[in-house]
Amino acid sequence: MDVVLDFERPVVELRRRIRQLRELQLESGADLSASISELEVQASRLQQNIFGQLTPWQRTMLARHPARPYMLDYVAGLFDEWTELHGDRAGHDDAAIVGGLARLRPLGEKAEGDAPDGLDAQPVLVIGHMKGRNTKDNLYRNFGMARPEGYRKALRLMHVAERFRMPIVALIDTPGAYPGLDAEARGQSEAIARNIQEMSQLTVPIVAVVTGEGGSGGALALATADRVLMLENSVYSVISPEGCAAILWRDRAEGERAAAALRVTAEDCLGFGVIDEVIPEHLGGAHRYQDDTVLAVGLAIRRHLAELRELDTEALLQSRYDRFRRMGAMTEDG
Repeated sequence: MDVVLDFERPVVELRRRIRQLRELQLESGADLSASISELEVQASRLQQNIFGQLTPWQRTMLARHPARPYMLDYVAGLFDEWTELHGDRAGHDDAAIVGGLARLRPLGEKAEGDAPDGLDAQPVLVIGHMKGRNTKDNLYRNFGMARPEGYRKALRLMHVAERFRMPIVALIDTPGAYPGLDAEARGQSEAIARNIQEMSQLTVPIVAVVTGEGGSGGALALATADRVLMLENSVYSVISPEGCAAILWRDRAEGERAAAALRVTAEDCLGFGVIDEVIPEHLGGAHRYQDDTVLAVGLAIRRHLAELRELDTEALLQSRYDRFRRMGAMTEDG
């Protein structure tokens, strides 16, 4: 999907020029290697300058980029024997949340310098938000915004995973839970709260990864995990920047200002202890390097699952409890 963000346009246009020169060199036989090399140096320097100092708003734009890997891209790249499971057993199936059983695929790159982790072919439950690539798919997926039946489906599947002692991998990418009247009427807040409550007590390891947007309770309903990771250009916040701007300044156009105030970036979340690891992205963003991004996420998931499997149930639950209790601080005058 060739969507170009304003701030990355200079790099994209320079790389397009390089491709044109290479094609011209092939067609004409002229030696343009010196010009190509010079432009490649310029493009690398420009990309470093732009992506080395992104603002919170620019990272928000990258987190929403429609060409970033989505949940099913990670499933295809990291798991075998994928079997999707449907429905909340109460009459609904929400396409904004996808879940199913799979096995961890061996990753060859993992073996270089690393001891085997014993996770190859490990059965897992994979669950996450799913957006669409076009208007039709986005309408079907409701832009990744789940209704209560989506969260109830997720919880049902997580209990299946617990019953069969399978670790849970949650992939989070949502602007937030769907705020429509129908969702509220069917108990949106109760569904989210129940997921948070019951995930805190599940007796199997849970690793959650924010791959794009981590919006409010819609993200927390899948992110009450033992380890929460974020891709470098993802965002995680109690509210979208535009929603915050509409409340504070009554102007959604102040989203850039709100993004800076909300401290939505992965670096901020790591500093506050909200997450446990930032997964680096290539300069240029995950949407330009999809395969490498999927592999990096897979390696991080395996590493944390390998650590968590060493804990017995009591230690696992205590560690999860302590993780969330450590968040935040309170001071009293005097």
